[in-house]
Amino acid sequence: MDTITESTGTLMTEFFAALSEHAFLQTAVVAALLASIGCGVMGTYVVVKRIAFIAGGIAHSVLGGMGAAVFFGFEPLHGALPAAIAAALLIGWVRLHWRAQEDTLISALWAIGMAIGVLFIAKAPGYQADLMSYLFGNILLVPRESLWLMVALDLILLAIVGAYHRQF
Repeated sequence: MDTITESTGTLMTEFFAALSEHAFLQTAVVAALLASIGCGVMGTYVVVKRIAFIAGGIAHSVLGGMGAAVFFGFEPLHGALPAAIAAALLIGWVRLHWRAQEDTLISALWAIGMAIGVLFIAKAPGYQADLMSYLFGNILLVPRESLWLMVALDLILLAIVGAYHRQF
């Protein structure tokens, strides 16, 4: 038992030493904390409302926006955010008007977004080395400038949830 405690203590000491020395680790920890705010708030609603399929559909439709942005020479995030908003608004509109066809639309958005993304990425000139980090994530590669976007999105999310909590 003492060996495990000593090993854990050594690892923690090494982690904090590395954290004080490397800026990318500091950025990664801040990014993780900021992401935990948004994910924690929205994750609660996703679980309670049982809308994980909607979240998956929106997340996968984002690849289409990322692929289009890369193809036209923009940052992938500049295509991902509008694609996510468009998918969410479309799903919400269909949910309000044609409840019975919601699952079909979500499945279609999921598949079409992935297909469009793959096609645009395949046709984009050059090699997109960091696109895999956007798709699968690598918190160590989060640029420091993205932290401000994360702060802004967290504040917007918290304001909306605070204002419309009862409706949600």
